[in-house]
Amino acid sequence: MKAFTYVGLPARVVFGVGALAQLPAELDRLGAKRALLLSTPEQSDAVRRVAASLGDRAAGVYDKAAMHVPIEVAEDARRVARELQADVGITVGGGSTTGLGKAIALTSSLPILAVPTTYAGSEMTPIYGLTEGGMKKTGRDARVLPRTVIYDPSLTVSLSAALSAASGMNAIAHCVEAMYAQDANPIISLMAEEGIRALAASLPIIIRNPKDLEARSEALYGAWLAGISLGAAGMALHHKLCHTLGGTWNLPHAETHAIVLPHAARYNRDAAPEAMARIARALGAKDAPTGLYDLELKLGLKMKLADLGIKAADLVYAARIATEAPYPNPAAIDYAQVLELLQNAFAGRRPA
Repeated sequence: MKAFTYVGLPARVVFGVGALAQLPAELDRLGAKRALLLSTPEQSDAVRRVAASLGDRAAGVYDKAAMHVPIEVAEDARRVARELQADVGITVGGGSTTGLGKAIALTSSLPILAVPTTYAGSEMTPIYGLTEGGMKKTGRDARVLPRTVIYDPSLTVSLSAALSAASGMNAIAHCVEAMYAQDANPIISLMAEEGIRALAASLPIIIRNPKDLEARSEALYGAWLAGISLGAAGMALHHKLCHTLGGTWNLPHAETHAIVLPHAARYNRDAAPEAMARIARALGAKDAPTGLYDLELKLGLKMKLADLGIKAADLVYAARIATEAPYPNPAAIDYAQVLELLQNAFAGRRPA
C-alpha cells in the first residue's frame, strides 16, 4: 500500500427527516444568541420562515448570496454581520449561500451552522472561493469550515428535478477528483466510492419522482460523503476548469460541473487506473468517463457548454487560464489537450 496522510476534519452532523427542528438545540451547543441567516434571493421566503422560528435569536436575514461569491457581496454581508453583532451565521441553501457564510467567517471567525438544501457538499469543506474582476480564486482555511451541519432531506424535496440532477452530478465530481487527488488516501476513497454509488442510484429515482423522500435521503447522504471527500482530499483539473468557466463567464456552477466531468475524467483515465476502476464500479459501468456521460444522459442534463452561453472563441482563453496556474493533476497538464477537452465539452461529444 502506498504511504498516505489522512486528516479528519472536525464537524458535527445532524442527519434525518425533520432534523431542522433541532436547530435551536444546535445553537445552544454553540452558545449562540444572535444569528445572521443567509440565503439567495430565490430562497428568501424559506430562510425567513427559519428566522421566524428562532424568534429573538434571529438577529437578521441577508438574502443576497450569489453564485461564485462576488467580492462585493461578501464585503456587504461582512458589514451587515458586524453591524448586527452576529455571533453565528446560519446558511440555508446550496453552495452559493454556504460560500457566502464562509466569506464572512474568513475575516471574522464567525462560526457557521449550515443547513444545505442542495447536494453541493460545500458545507463539509474548508474550501472557500471569491470572485473579483472576473477571476475566481479559491483557498483553504479551517476558519470557514461549518461547525455544525443539519441535513434534513425534506428540505430538498422542493428542488426541481433538473437542479437535483445537476447538483447531484456536482457532488459526484467531488468524489471523482478526491479519488485521484494529489493527497488522496484509502479512507477518503472508500467514502468517495460510496458517495458515487448513492448518488448514481438515487438521482434517476428523483428525476422520475422528485417527492420520493427515501431517494432524497440517499442523495443527501451521497452529497455528505462527497463534501467530506472534497474537503479532506484535494482538487484537480476538473475543478480548475469549472472554477475558470464559472468565475470568468459566470456560468451556472452545477451545470458546468456536470458537463465538464466526463471529459475531465477521460483526460485522466489512463493516468489514474485504480481510481477509474472504482468510479466505474460505483456507477455500475465498464468505463468511468463514458459511465458518467451516460448517467447524465439518463438524467436529462444539458451536455454541451455551448448550451450555457459561452462562445467557442472563449475556449482558448479558458484553456490558457486553466493551464497557467493548474491544480495538481494525475495526467500532465498540456494546453493543447486541455483545449481539446473544452472543445469536446463545448460540443457535448461522448468521451472516446
